[in-house]
Amino acid sequence: MTEISLNILDITENSVKAGATLTQIEITETQETLTVKIIDNGCGMDGETLNRVTDPFYTTRTTRSVGLGIPLFKLAAEQTGGSFTIESAVDDGKTESHGTTVTAVFYKNHIDCTPLGDVTATVTTLIQGHPETDFLFTHQKGEACVCLDTRELREVLGAEVSLSEYEVIKWIEEFLNEQYLSL
Repeated sequence: MTEISLNILDITENSVKAGATLTQIEITETQETLTVKIIDNGCGMDGETLNRVTDPFYTTRTTRSVGLGIPLFKLAAEQTGGSFTIESAVDDGKTESHGTTVTAVFYKNHIDCTPLGDVTATVTTLIQGHPETDFLFTHQKGEACVCLDTRELREVLGAEVSLSEYEVIKWIEEFLNEQYLSL
C-alpha cells in the first residue's frame, strides 16, 4: 500500500468484521521509529488462523483466494528493518480477554519506509463507516499527543446523535487536524 494509514484502515476493518466493539489505534513516534499498534476486542483467531494469517494466499473470505492486507503490512514494516507481530486470543465465552493485537515497527529513516499518510482521513472514515463501534485513537510523539475516544463523544452527544452525522464527522476531522498542528 502507498501509505501506512491505508494499512491501518485495512487492519482496523478486519477488527470490525471480527465483531470488535472497541478498537484501539496507537501510533508512537520516536526519533528513529514509528510504531503502529491496533488492538481489538473482537472474536480473535485460533492457532491455525494465527499461524497462516501472514500468508498472502490465505484468507477467510469466500469471495477470493488471497488476503493481502496483513502480509503487505508485515512486509512494509520488515523492509525498513523493523518488525511485525500479531497476537490473538479466541473468545471462548469464559473470559473477557480476547481479541487481536497487531504491532508493526518501522524505521523512519530507511529508504523503503512508507509515508504515514492521512491518518485523520483514516480515523474519520472508520468512524463514519462504523458509527456503532468505538475507537480509541492516539498518536504520541514525544510529549505531544493527538487523542480521540469515541466513547467520550457518545457521552456528550447522547444516544440520539449518530457519530456518522455529517456535522459530527466534520467536527472530528477538525478536532484531529487541530491537534496535529501541535504534533
